[in-house]
Amino acid sequence: MRVDPRPRVWVVIVNWNGREDTLACLRSLESLDYRGHDVLVVDNGSHDGSVEAIRASFPSVTVIENGRNLGFAGGNNVGIAHAVDRGADYVLLLNSDTEVAPGLLSALVEVGEADPTVGMLGPKIYYYDAPNVIWSAGGTVDAWGRTGHLRADEPDDGSPEGVRLVDYVTGCAILVKRCVVERIGAFDERFFAYFEETEWCARARRAGYKVAYVPSGVVWHKIQPNARGASRFYIYMMARNRLLYLRASGARSSALAAASLDLLRTAAAWSLRPRHAPRRAYAGALVKGVADFAMGRFGPPTESVTA
Repeated sequence: MRVDPRPRVWVVIVNWNGREDTLACLRSLESLDYRGHDVLVVDNGSHDGSVEAIRASFPSVTVIENGRNLGFAGGNNVGIAHAVDRGADYVLLLNSDTEVAPGLLSALVEVGEADPTVGMLGPKIYYYDAPNVIWSAGGTVDAWGRTGHLRADEPDDGSPEGVRLVDYVTGCAILVKRCVVERIGAFDERFFAYFEETEWCARARRAGYKVAYVPSGVVWHKIQPNARGASRFYIYMMARNRLLYLRASGARSSALAAASLDLLRTAAAWSLRPRHAPRRAYAGALVKGVADFAMGRFGPPTESVTA
């Protein structure tokens, strides 16, 4: 029997009550032109019939049931461990609310194999409902922990674009080499959700690996512009985890203090300035994020944040 010479890739999808999105994502994976891959769904305690539907529609897909919500970080860590234990050369972490182009894995793996110093790779990600508008083309993070997606909300005019090194690639779709996981570990589960991939990429870069944006790999993400900005959960997690990212990345105390003050000033502006009235309801979540960081409260947020 001929042994497939291509690197083995495990695709890991964390599902939490996202049955229809996850089923659509799995259907899109069937079109991949890279056949040396396995697919794993890690279910974080769904109660919408996801597990039964996935097993019925995709019997070849491995499903792990966590029984509870471990967050994006914890759920993916279960999947990463499973994939590495079973000989994965690469692990692709993929949001359940995405659909992929057929050449996604081929494009990412080709770049990864061509340069042993590249440890993490991410594709070009478009909005699903605006399939020619870019959601992310890699990301930047500054000394205060402020992040930004490159080319965010730009229509793609089809101009030639090469592989580019970036500070981080979004966890929405990130391919990591096995050797990187073995050297630096997986996600820091204190983050629970948001900023975990930014810290992971920073950890990889400190270990000497490059993080690459690969525009020839394509994903569509079912997210609306500014959707997360209207969520107390998102505001809280981004504030708390921004500060946790700085600490975990070895930032100086002056940078932590400056970032904390920046967040508190923003909360004050939302509370007091009439032009920020639509954000007023979220100021408390911002302040609580800073306070919980200072108190060392990490992992899943309390119900007062998500209410």
